[in-house]
Amino acid sequence: MRKPKVSQANGGNADDIEAAFYEALQGGDIDKLMACWADEDDIVCVHPGGPRLVGAAAIRTAFDAMFANGTIRAHAEKIRKVEAMSASVHSVLERIEVMTEEGPVHAYVIATNVYHKTAQGWRLVAHHTSPGTPREIQEISDTPQVLH
Repeated sequence: MRKPKVSQANGGNADDIEAAFYEALQGGDIDKLMACWADEDDIVCVHPGGPRLVGAAAIRTAFDAMFANGTIRAHAEKIRKVEAMSASVHSVLERIEVMTEEGPVHAYVIATNVYHKTAQGWRLVAHHTSPGTPREIQEISDTPQVLH
């Protein structure tokens, strides 16, 4: 099965693939989402509290099941990056809108997205998420905070 092209990847960078990934989540578009992933057997995805999903078929099945319940309103915030010539690691705070009986509420997930530069351009090779709390907006850092 051929993957659809990710237009942002042509000449783009890891940030373009990350934007396309979150856009595909919000749109519930499994083909666009899978086009963000590398064509490698050992790509990995871990959802909060879930098993390690290895390979495109397992990852696609999991996202298909999630999309069956509707789109995923996830927004990447507070992105921290470590970049090299052919790899980029993004630590992301995901703000996810969850619909409840009282209306929409926000939940937080901590994600690590790993990108490699491949022959097809930058592609996602790992997406690992952990449950967060409302306090995740605050982070612990070695950088001193300046009070005004």
